Amino acid sequence: MRRRIPRPVLAAGFLLLFLVAAWFTGCDLGLMWSRRDHLTDIAAEMFPPDWGFLGKVLPLLWATVQMSVTGTALGAALAVPAAMACAAPLPGPNALKKLLRFCIQVLRAFPALILALLATFFLGLGSFAGTAAITVYTFAIMTRLTYEDIESAPLGPWLALRAMGASPARAFFRSLFPEILPAYLTNALYLLEGNVRHSAILGYVGAGGIGLLLNEKVSWREYDKVGTILLLLFAVVYLMEHLSTWLTGLVQHERTLGPAGRRLLAGAAVLLFVFCTLTLPPPDLSRTSMRMVQTLLSGITHPDWELFFRAGDSGLAYLLAETAAIALVGTCVGAVFAVPLAFLGSSRFFPAPVAWLFRTVVTAVRSVPFLIYGLIFIRVCGPGSFTGVLTLAVCSVGLLCKRFTEAIDALDFRAYRALEAMGAAKAACVRHAALPQLAPRFFSAWLYRFDVNIREASVLGLAGAGGIGAPLILAMNQYAWNEVGTLALGMIALSWAVDLLSARCRRGSR
Repeated sequence: MRRRIPRPVLAAGFLLLFLVAAWFTGCDLGLMWSRRDHLTDIAAEMFPPDWGFLGKVLPLLWATVQMSVTGTALGAALAVPAAMACAAPLPGPNALKKLLRFCIQVLRAFPALILALLATFFLGLGSFAGTAAITVYTFAIMTRLTYEDIESAPLGPWLALRAMGASPARAFFRSLFPEILPAYLTNALYLLEGNVRHSAILGYVGAGGIGLLLNEKVSWREYDKVGTILLLLFAVVYLMEHLSTWLTGLVQHERTLGPAGRRLLAGAAVLLFVFCTLTLPPPDLSRTSMRMVQTLLSGITHPDWELFFRAGDSGLAYLLAETAAIALVGTCVGAVFAVPLAFLGSSRFFPAPVAWLFRTVVTAVRSVPFLIYGLIFIRVCGPGSFTGVLTLAVCSVGLLCKRFTEAIDALDFRAYRALEAMGAAKAACVRHAALPQLAPRFFSAWLYRFDVNIREASVLGLAGAGGIGAPLILAMNQYAWNEVGTLALGMIALSWAVDLLSARCRRGSR
């Protein structure tokens, strides 16, 4: 048996890695503290918001929701046959399964903003390109999650139906699909909530929605109008989150709904999807040609190897290291703040009004798109990697706090109550009864957020916050497809390495 590395050694190694990454990204808390007035001044200028600006915001906000609904529904639907083709227990050539999994991994390496910029080259500017990007983004994530659920599901009923002569598809939809349906719908609802925030910044690259207007007002420092946009985004995210929570409870049989109610709910969902899809503006194909497509594919498949092996801060290795360091430090800092906020947001530890207040604050933090945080922090600390760390730290607080609070609410309190009845202090009860149960789920949430932050850090360079994003988007805008191929290859390799590391860490934590 292979010997495991002692946990104190692992902790010391991780701490050293964190400190090196913090040094590499130029983290300077003194600078942040000395310029804190810039941040409070920006926040003060957002209130009161400019309510006369609503007429211009609402149509673009609807376009943002429209892209999210249509893109999430299409991506989730397309993921089912793709997951069937990728799942190991289902019939099919192994070579084809490996090829499809590789393609899914490649798609997962790119954030929605990069996919949206690429879509504008083929489909023109506007919401259609943004919807296509959200569809591909959702498809990649849902395919991965769904085929993993298929491989974890019990295969007995499926094998029995196959032995009785049922076709593979019929056996799947009769046995395996009902088994994974709750997890499938839960994942789709979670992605729908997140896609609202992703769609809110796609306008930054001309892919429709409210993003272009939001970036314009931040750049012009019209913060009262920015406040109006962010308040409306908060309202949409807040309603979407509560609707998602209610629907998730329904899917997981935590609440019931009669047959008539279920039919009404399904009909409303279908009508919303149809309306959102049919009212999308058509794509603008006037600038798309086969020659352009051939040039793009030829450039991407023939990377610039000089850039690949270049030394210095403009080389691929440095850009990838900077991106990974920003993601690591930002995720760790966000987790430190998310843990106490998660306990404060749990009604199992604090009174319901207090928990509701902190959950609302965290939802407000989570409703602001990460690129907007980057643009704001640049005005506080200037451009550079430290701005990227601050941006991802704040964004990580929002998502991790939600995941941590969900873990706390699902906690088995019997050991906690036993210690409490023995007279142990509250801190001791948390330390010895709650944290041992929570640690695996907290660590899993941290790994997931780190994986997300790797992709988000790759576009923070667009706002001047370091990483590989700025060179990649600049190369795309200049049609330097050879450089795009090199940078994309680096992003795929980095995403793959993080994915393998996360899988290894999850196995080691069991």
